[in-house]
Amino acid sequence: MSASTADDTTGRSGTGRVAQALLIARRGGPPADAAAMAALLQGPGDAYQVQQQVADGLGARPAGEMFWKSGGPSRDAVLTHAPLPPQGVWTSPANAREHPFRLRVIEAEIALRLGAEVSAARAASLTPADATSLVESMAVSIEIVDSRWAQGLQAPPLLKLADLQSHGALVLGAWRPYEARAWAEQSCTVAIGSGEPRVFRGTHSLGDPAWLLPTWLRHATRSGRPVRRGTVVTTGTWCGMLPAAPGDAVQVRFDGIGEAFVQL
Repeated sequence: MSASTADDTTGRSGTGRVAQALLIARRGGPPADAAAMAALLQGPGDAYQVQQQVADGLGARPAGEMFWKSGGPSRDAVLTHAPLPPQGVWTSPANAREHPFRLRVIEAEIALRLGAEVSAARAASLTPADATSLVESMAVSIEIVDSRWAQGLQAPPLLKLADLQSHGALVLGAWRPYEARAWAEQSCTVAIGSGEPRVFRGTHSLGDPAWLLPTWLRHATRSGRPVRRGTVVTTGTWCGMLPAAPGDAVQVRFDGIGEAFVQL
């Protein structure tokens, strides 16, 4: 066996081992040990391969809508993306009392829903300015961050990316027609449990949640398969990552857009 063939085989075996460990944890088994798995992924391509194996194992490609998360800390950073299992996408108001989260970290976001199918060729030519024409509607969303790693959010970045970007669940508020807004002035209020509600204004890391659409769509169509009309992408946090506890009620409101609620 040649060195390159051996390396390829090791890579495939490594991603498969990581995917299997994550699927076991997602199905109620013990959290996986990031220290034992960190060397198995050599780059983002490996992490995305694991994502797809996990997503396929969880049934993330249903006959109807697909769900994604996408985002990054700034426009200069490399954006990351993950397909979301549909069974973990809930309509507000949602009851998550019985869901076996290991962590409960809250991100307040805006979700966008496509009004047209997007092919790989179309995605390749998109710019942030013209990509918004593809968006049909928007909704307030609550991303509940969780981890299948024993080390939680201290796991290495590639392993967190492989773990569907530390996705736990997504709660979607009511949909309303998409419109361009003065996002720098947009206010968002997050209330968690008995804590004082916190207000954030103009705090989206990309300045505009729709800015990531071309990058996300090029990633989502990289296999050549189009992204279907009705696909939903949630676009990154406005409030950072806020801790919550079992029993907390979480309400997120974006002025002029709507709200979402989940009972933990």
